[in-house]
Amino acid sequence: MKLNELRDNPGATKRKKRVGRGPGSGLGKTAGRGIKGQKSRSGVAIKGFEGGQMPIYQRLPKRGFNKPNRKTYAIVNLGMIQKFVDAGKIDAGQPVTEEVLVTSGLVRRRRDGVRVLAKGDMTAKLDLQVSGASKSAVEAVEKAGGSLTVTTAQAAE
Repeated sequence: MKLNELRDNPGATKRKKRVGRGPGSGLGKTAGRGIKGQKSRSGVAIKGFEGGQMPIYQRLPKRGFNKPNRKTYAIVNLGMIQKFVDAGKIDAGQPVTEEVLVTSGLVRRRRDGVRVLAKGDMTAKLDLQVSGASKSAVEAVEKAGGSLTVTTAQAAE
């Protein structure tokens, strides 16, 4: 195969529809829009318009609530922490704080804190100090012989 033999798959590209280019094209004069009426004019957006009645998006009730001061945590799985310990990016001898997780590159930014979840296996004996952890994550770290302390006022959920 040579460069000059390259072709797109048949049917992969369609030619652009050129409207308003004379009667011979089949899309001349009114360009396929019909005659008169709102939809034949330019600048029309009827997407959610339903005539005189109340549109469906206004008839249906609004549901739910978004807490304005909700905390967002950077989430870390135990399996990833173990991977970084094995790679030598985290020192298992030292206490592993949120700053250590950020400097190692495991967490991009702290947000309102770091929360540890129990996905993956933990074999290293670590002293983790984070602002949140699941119960199963705390159990998994203690089973491996380490300790996981939640530093802020938030209790382990």
